[in-house]
Amino acid sequence: MPLAVYILGLAIFAQGTSELMIAGLLQDIATDLGVSVPDAGLLISAFAMGMLVGAPVLAVVTLRWPRRTALPAFLAIFAVTHVVGAVAPGYDVLFATRVVGAFVYAGFWAVAAITAVGLVPSGARGRAMGVVAGGLTLATIFGLPAGTLVGQHFGWRAAFWAVSVLSVLAMAGVVATVPAGGTRGEDVPVLRRELRAMASPRLWLAYGTTALSTGALLVVFGYLAPLLTGTTGLPAAWVPAVLALYGVGAFIGITIGGRTADAHPFATLLVGLAGLVVSAVALALTAQSPVAAIALSFLLGAFGFGINPALNTRVFALAEDAPTLAASTNFSAFNVGITVGPWLGGLAIGAGAGYPSVAWIGALLAVAATATVLVAAARERPRVLATR
Repeated sequence: MPLAVYILGLAIFAQGTSELMIAGLLQDIATDLGVSVPDAGLLISAFAMGMLVGAPVLAVVTLRWPRRTALPAFLAIFAVTHVVGAVAPGYDVLFATRVVGAFVYAGFWAVAAITAVGLVPSGARGRAMGVVAGGLTLATIFGLPAGTLVGQHFGWRAAFWAVSVLSVLAMAGVVATVPAGGTRGEDVPVLRRELRAMASPRLWLAYGTTALSTGALLVVFGYLAPLLTGTTGLPAAWVPAVLALYGVGAFIGITIGGRTADAHPFATLLVGLAGLVVSAVALALTAQSPVAAIALSFLLGAFGFGINPALNTRVFALAEDAPTLAASTNFSAFNVGITVGPWLGGLAIGAGAGYPSVAWIGALLAVAATATVLVAAARERPRVLATR
């Protein structure tokens, strides 16, 4: 695996830490800036919306840029937004930096994905994407608690400074390792050709799988902490350890999924989604048992992230003529799931259904995602037979 792929994963770790750590800093930010905790929570929504829009927009704007120009540019802007955020005099300025930072983070994700798969043979795409996306799982395991810890001891602004430094280091690594000409054997992208390739119904079916499966995982993970304390009865001090265990499961899952996604994409998706359904249903039924809830948190991370490489490589396989725009749109599909899943969970909890209801919603979304995979596999089979 080329060193550049690992550097891209490191860059995702730096930016993903910012994405995640804000949840642990909300109370401090609210107190310092004189706003309510719900208002501070809107900083998370602002980041999600910036990511949703940023990927396709920046993928098109920078379509003809060399990868080694676009990637450092995104990281430089991301670092600057965190410097401005660290010295922000008020809530409005901080809110704006979260939107802009997320916007370029999404662009980085999209370009990093196409760069990583272009640096390796076609049979290693899943593994390459597993390494890049593994940066986010490491951010879950280490970045989230580290950012929270720095914020608790040195103030939330110090956490923003730390992310800025990490981003600059990642930028230097990208400049040093990503080939000057972009990716190996890369043609100059043509927007018209990319848009034409994006018209494939099979591609949009794959996006549906991405959005539904991500929503299935995030509707549970988004409310896992209050479920563990409010329903399971775990002390709050245990929650970071359980979330870290979830992250360990995610890292193991994405590592295994990265090794199976290229050769067996449909099998990887079906096994992962089946595991997600079973884990979510089991959690809904046994949420009051600490042992079961802890073990199922690990399994949710493993199965939920185990399908991530297949979700990406499937899109690349279907959009050979539109790799940049296809990758960016798939990233937006991830963020649709990230946004809609917790929203559905919030509706259920607000209606009085209780925290275990989010696990039932997750199971239903995972079943819907499985249906899209089965439809895609059925459509694919005649094509495979025709080529024999």
